[in-house]
Amino acid sequence: MTRLLDITDLHIALPADSQRPYAVQKMDLHLEANEILCVVGESGSGKSLTARAVMGLLPKPHVRIAKGSVLFQGEDLTTVSDDRLRQIRGSEISMIFQEPMTALNPVMTIGTQIDEVFRFHDKMPGKERRRRALELLRDVQLPDPEQAIKAYPHELSGGQRQRAMIAMALALDPKILIADEPTTALDVTTQAQVLKLIKEMQATHGTGVLFITHDFGVVADIADRVAVMQNGLVVETGTTDEVLRNPTHPYTQALIAAVPELTPRPARARSPEIVLRVNKLEKTYRSGGGLFGGKERIVHAANDVTFNLARSETLGIVGESGSGKSTVARCIVRLNDAEAGEILLGDTDLRPLGRAAMRPYRSKIQMVFQDPFASLNPRTRIGKIIAQGPMMYGASAEDAKKRTLDLLDIVGLDPRAYGRFPHEFSGGQRQRIGIARALALEPDILVADEPVSALDVSIQAQILNLLDEIRDRMNLSMIFITHDLRVAAQVCDRIAVMQRGKMIEIGPTSTLFASPKETYTRELLAAVPGKDWFLKDSDAKVLAK
Repeated sequence: MTRLLDITDLHIALPADSQRPYAVQKMDLHLEANEILCVVGESGSGKSLTARAVMGLLPKPHVRIAKGSVLFQGEDLTTVSDDRLRQIRGSEISMIFQEPMTALNPVMTIGTQIDEVFRFHDKMPGKERRRRALELLRDVQLPDPEQAIKAYPHELSGGQRQRAMIAMALALDPKILIADEPTTALDVTTQAQVLKLIKEMQATHGTGVLFITHDFGVVADIADRVAVMQNGLVVETGTTDEVLRNPTHPYTQALIAAVPELTPRPARARSPEIVLRVNKLEKTYRSGGGLFGGKERIVHAANDVTFNLARSETLGIVGESGSGKSTVARCIVRLNDAEAGEILLGDTDLRPLGRAAMRPYRSKIQMVFQDPFASLNPRTRIGKIIAQGPMMYGASAEDAKKRTLDLLDIVGLDPRAYGRFPHEFSGGQRQRIGIARALALEPDILVADEPVSALDVSIQAQILNLLDEIRDRMNLSMIFITHDLRVAAQVCDRIAVMQRGKMIEIGPTSTLFASPKETYTRELLAAVPGKDWFLKDSDAKVLAK
């Protein structure tokens, strides 16, 4: 095999006031042609900075290569000029970023952004550039390429934007493709499609792929070799079979042990007390038409949705992106207004209530958001963020502070967190803060919208255990929205499956996993990453069915 990339004794220095001197140190890594190397590890392990070092995209001078070499086909990328790096980027080494919405230019169409790659690196006529762009969009299986090429990023779904990013990255047949967490926020079926696409593109073009992820299911599905990173060090490397089946380093063993089992946990007795009833909920979104003409687009995000929630029960809502999961959640907490149906909290229908009439009930239903950093005010200290709710409902400053300190203890944070700002915490810690804020008003119902989808497996396990403990301790009922069926199996007492705004199947988790009635549910279970590896012995029994 041809060695495309050879990283030797790489040290990436951090600013002087950082927790450690190097983000990456003593790294030795190589990538062959037609190989997929997965780099795994928790947030802060140095995975993404390694990728950026290869691309020459480190935020210098604060973060820089202090020592070592990065050889691309024998050429040291740490010593070449900026002009040479610009020639290499896109044409010979390309990168797919984790969040395509922030990586794509929001004011340029997808076609224009692909065209820009061709214009910068290759001299060809405009018609040929357009033909190649359409060809790429067909290769990545974007529906209606003629329409997609004229679309802006916000007009595409998350999976479609990721496909457009892959098309741009593959435009000039690069020798190396770097994929930085490209499937983290995607639902299982879209994730499976994107992984299949990357593997097909890699095989067709003989590309070497450096794939960064924290999902061991993805590793099992796609990797030829695996490198495990911890605190900037590569602690274990080997073939996928060696690392996943016989990990030697304690850190690798702990990461694999933290992967949730696909076997549902034992069912708990369901309380006869129903705390929430949702009947025939309807929510429709409209776009297009209006003053500028064009055809109006109508999306039934919630279509005749009906379910109930018992005291101390966790109901999971699963489905693909765009299935209506988050819309239902936001309607229940009245962040969105449904057009029809009932949201019964006890005997009170929350749906028609105005802002003032709704206020006494807001404390009863609280929400934990998917992205805690976006939902926390960056200029407000944590103590004030958590204490604001109780003070708005009449608690004294002293009582609110005591309650806040108690909650910080409940969610496993140091009392000193009270005076710090959101940016001073890790992703997992910010999610704990979001949970503490939601619990500050002592709600009866907690709505958790993808609360662990972007977290590492070990942090994910901690948050899931925390939610479990809090639910039992406070007798909470929970609506848990997720696209990860492994997580749903370990958290949820019952599961409701949504597709295109409809709740197509609902039942006890163990029953739904063992004998799903709907074809769509079976497809979701079949798309679970790593399903053929049986990382947990008990998973085999579920998947065998």
